[in-house]
Amino acid sequence: ALVMSIAILFFLPILHASKSQGLQFYPMNQILFWYMFIIVILLTWIGARPVEDPYILTGQILTVLYFLYYIINPIVSKIWDKTLNY
Repeated sequence: ALVMSIAILFFLPILHASKSQGLQFYPMNQILFWYMFIIVILLTWIGARPVEDPYILTGQILTVLYFLYYIINPIVSKIWDKTLNY
């Protein structure tokens, strides 16, 4: 999971299939961006906590949400492109 969390960033340019270059035309992706920002901050905070019961579960849930972002973001972009008829 540690290697994939960094390796997935190398695949982002390949997976980017949106018609528009910026996020200003994708309001749902803007929300998802801030969702991801909060998850990264929380994962950073969880990484500094001791390995104890509530922190382990919280870290696992945040890790799943981190990887779900990379699955949900392109799907939302394609739906939004179809909605705008690009």
